[in-house]
Amino acid sequence: MNAIKCECGHVNPIGTILCEACGSPLTEEAKKQQLYDMRYEGSGLRSKTYHKTIVDEVWNFFSSVKIGVIFIVLTLIATAVGTIFPQQNYIPSNIDPASYYKQEYGIFGELWYKLGFQNLYGSWWYLLLIAMIGVSLVICSLDRFIPLRRALQHQKVSKHAGFFKKQRLYAEKEGLLDDHTYFIIIEKLKAKHYHIREEDGNLLAEKNRFSRWGPYVNHIGLIIFLIGCMLRSVPGMYVDELVWIREGEKKVLPGTQNKYVLQNRHFTVQVYSKKHDNHNYSAAITKAGKVAKNFQTDVVLYKQNSQHMLGENGHLQKIKSFSIQVNKPLTFDHYAIYQSDYKLHELYTMTFALENKHTQRKHGAITINLYNPKEVYLLENGYQVNLLGYYPSFTGFAKNGEPQTNSYIPNNPAFIFSLVSPMHPEGEKSFVSIQKTIEPSGNNDFKLKFVRATTRNVSALTVRKDLTLWFLAVGGAIFMIGVVQGAYWNHRRIWLKRENCGMAAAAHTNKNWFGFQRELRTIFSEVNIDFIDQHCKKINY
Repeated sequence: MNAIKCECGHVNPIGTILCEACGSPLTEEAKKQQLYDMRYEGSGLRSKTYHKTIVDEVWNFFSSVKIGVIFIVLTLIATAVGTIFPQQNYIPSNIDPASYYKQEYGIFGELWYKLGFQNLYGSWWYLLLIAMIGVSLVICSLDRFIPLRRALQHQKVSKHAGFFKKQRLYAEKEGLLDDHTYFIIIEKLKAKHYHIREEDGNLLAEKNRFSRWGPYVNHIGLIIFLIGCMLRSVPGMYVDELVWIREGEKKVLPGTQNKYVLQNRHFTVQVYSKKHDNHNYSAAITKAGKVAKNFQTDVVLYKQNSQHMLGENGHLQKIKSFSIQVNKPLTFDHYAIYQSDYKLHELYTMTFALENKHTQRKHGAITINLYNPKEVYLLENGYQVNLLGYYPSFTGFAKNGEPQTNSYIPNNPAFIFSLVSPMHPEGEKSFVSIQKTIEPSGNNDFKLKFVRATTRNVSALTVRKDLTLWFLAVGGAIFMIGVVQGAYWNHRRIWLKRENCGMAAAAHTNKNWFGFQRELRTIFSEVNIDFIDQHCKKINY
């Protein structure tokens, strides 16, 4: 396939229908057209020309507008499906996701979880859909922008005679167009901000060519926006994690690559009082019982030395102390930590006394840390308690008699103990839970009697970091510039050809034909020239 040389001498790329320079038809198809298709100035699009190699087929596939629309529709459907139930990031972190979706939403929630929709927006296939949209936008834009820009750049003032007659707006006049009338037309064109080019008695008036690039500016903005969306799956670029920290506890902040540690020194909650606070809250307090006035977490932020063990206290460098409140986050190194929720009086330790059931004599007490229980608790005089099983959130017994728990949080702790004494050196087994004790071997001689429990408050903090906002903001701004650029301006051109036997004129715009017709009426109001809208009707000026 060779380039096409027009009779005017201009060499056109393969697939060109109308000469880029003079507008002469180069194919039989163009000669048969009643009106020229000026959408891409008759340029040869690569997707319409090359069909030989695999690269050509891939290019042609992605350059199709229909394919791009299909990708967008599929992405919209997937996005909508992801909003049916909450994503895993927004469910309690101390609950098994599989159990949560099944219990809360039944069989549909279970199916939704099994299909992997609980992390839909970070799934490989969802990111692949976004990438396909981006590839389609890039190839569609290049496939159309490059030939269109080339055609507009190479257009000549002098056009082929047939070019005039096959434009939608066409006018002709017999007799010589005198210089005075010609001067009036030029002045009115300049008053309308047209750029004038003249050549051998021919005239080309053009304005707002930049509006033709509006859709491609849109595409650039969308591509940048999509890049920002995809960067959210890159580690370190986007973090939105919920972390529960108990009073006195230190935790490595998620999403910080084990770099920062946060300590919850104290949690405070204040509620509104009917007597001392604004009476406007009285109705809400009466209805809800308690309304939080303020809840805050007093924290200490540490930076961790990566050369030592995770969370090792001796190698934590204190950064700052801060009181995190609602809408008053702790900010550092592009991170922000927000106060999100809290839980009061969570069980922390339980103390039991080993007691002889017959004599009520106590042989010491044990204190169990519910988050870090020991296996053996030694008492005096040969007495000890062995912890054989621990179930932080006891939910009942399985069919085989095994106790079950659904969480590591001590919401309803239960234990299996072996009570060792001089009378029973092999130990007496006892199952102990809140308000319930089971002795599998019958009546034991010893029991564990509940003494007291300690609690502590838990604070829920949201760790956020978003380095993709600039991509989203810049992409959105560029997209809106493209919308304005393409919506509020029109690319308008007027051609005049002066000859001794008469004059021919043609006009074209990429949109808003009726507005263009009104402008032509103003420009040619003092000149006896009739333009014909060959698409619909005759217009007199």
